[in-house]
Amino acid sequence: MIVVVVAGAAGSGKTTLGRELARALRLPLLDLDTITNPLLDGLGAVTDPDGAEPLHWNDAKLRPTMRPARYAALRAVLADQRDSGVGAVLVAPFTAELRGGAEWDALVEAAGLVPKVVWLHADAATLAARRAERGAERDTHIVDPSTDTPPAIEHLSIEAALSTSQQLAAVQRALGLGRTIEASAPIFDQVFAAGLFDLDGTLIDSTPAVNRSWAQLAREYGLEGDLLAAGHGQPAAQVLAAIFPPEQVAGALARIIEIEADEVADVIALPGAAEALAALGDDAKAIVTSGTRLIAGNRIAAAGLVRPEVVVTFDDVTKGKPDPEPFLLGRTRLGLESQSCVVFEDAPAGLAAARAAGCWTVGIAGTHEAHELDADLVIDGLFQLRLEPVAEGGFRLVPASLG
Repeated sequence: MIVVVVAGAAGSGKTTLGRELARALRLPLLDLDTITNPLLDGLGAVTDPDGAEPLHWNDAKLRPTMRPARYAALRAVLADQRDSGVGAVLVAPFTAELRGGAEWDALVEAAGLVPKVVWLHADAATLAARRAERGAERDTHIVDPSTDTPPAIEHLSIEAALSTSQQLAAVQRALGLGRTIEASAPIFDQVFAAGLFDLDGTLIDSTPAVNRSWAQLAREYGLEGDLLAAGHGQPAAQVLAAIFPPEQVAGALARIIEIEADEVADVIALPGAAEALAALGDDAKAIVTSGTRLIAGNRIAAAGLVRPEVVVTFDDVTKGKPDPEPFLLGRTRLGLESQSCVVFEDAPAGLAAARAAGCWTVGIAGTHEAHELDADLVIDGLFQLRLEPVAEGGFRLVPASLG
C-alpha cells in the first residue's frame, strides 16, 4: 500500500498533479477542497465572532476552528482507505503537517504508514498569477508560508513551473515505478559493446535549472514565451539561431552558456543513472550531450556522477543532434561500430540522431511524452533496466524486475 501526499501553496498546481498521479497509480484521489469545500460553501457566510460583517469560511479569523475540522475530515476518509487496505493520493496545502510535530503524526496515524511527500515549489509571482487567472474567492483569504522554506520532513521537491507530464515522471521515478516493459522486445535479444548516454533528462535531472536559465535569458532580451518549446535536445546554438536575428546569436549563446554553467544548485542524478554507468567499463560507455564542455562538466559533477573517459559535447562536433555526428564520434572514440552501440535518450532530436548513426535506441519518457519518442524501447528511467554482462563479452539489457 502507498500513500502519496501532494502539497503546495494555492496555485502551485497540486490538484492537477494529484489527479494525474492518482490516475497513473490507480489510487483514490482525496482532495481536501473536494471533501470539505462543497459543505462549507453550502453553509454560506459565517457569523463574525466579533459581531461585524459575516465572514467567508476561509477567513483568517475562522482558521483556528475551520482548519482542524477540514483536516480531520480528510484524515477520516484516509483512515477508511487504510482500513480497506487501499492507498491514496492526498492533495492539500498541508502547511502545518510539513513542519512535522503533532499534525504530521496525526496524518501518519491515519495513513497507517509514512506517506511519500511531494512538495510543489513556486515563487510568489507564479502563485499570484495563477490565482488571478482562476479567480476563486477562497484565494483572497490565503495566508502563504514562505515560498523558499522547504518542508522539515523528508520530501521530493518539484518545480511548479514544470509541465504536468514532467512532474509526473519525476514522481514515478522517485517512487521506483514505471510503465510495464515488454520483455520480448527484440532489443533484449541483442548483445551490445557499448552504451552511449545522453546527459540531461537521461542521466541527470537538470530541467528546473535549464528552464530557469532560459527564462532568465528571455528576460534579459525582452522576450516572452518558452524559448525551448521546440528545441529540447538540440544544441543551444541551433535553438538560438531559430529565434534571434543573426547578429544577436553569438552574444545570446555566450550568455546562455554562462548562465547554465552557473545554474547547477538542484541538478541531481536520475534513479538508475549511477548504476547504469557503473555497470560498464570506460571502454564501453560514453556521454553524448548537446551541451557545451563547461556545462556538461559542471552538471556531471553537481549530480555526483563519475565522469566516463569519453564525453562528447557540442564543442567537439560541427553539427549537433538531430545530425548523427555526435553519436558517430562517440562510438569512434570507443573504437566501435554503430551497430554494436545502444543509445539512451530522452529527446526526439537525440533519438533521430541515434537512428541515423545506426544505433539501437532506448527512449526515456519524462521530458517528452512516450508517444513522441520513436525508439526500439521506451522506459520511464534507467532504473527500469539492468545492464548485464555476458560471458562472451559485451552486455545485454534486462528489465530490472526480472532475475
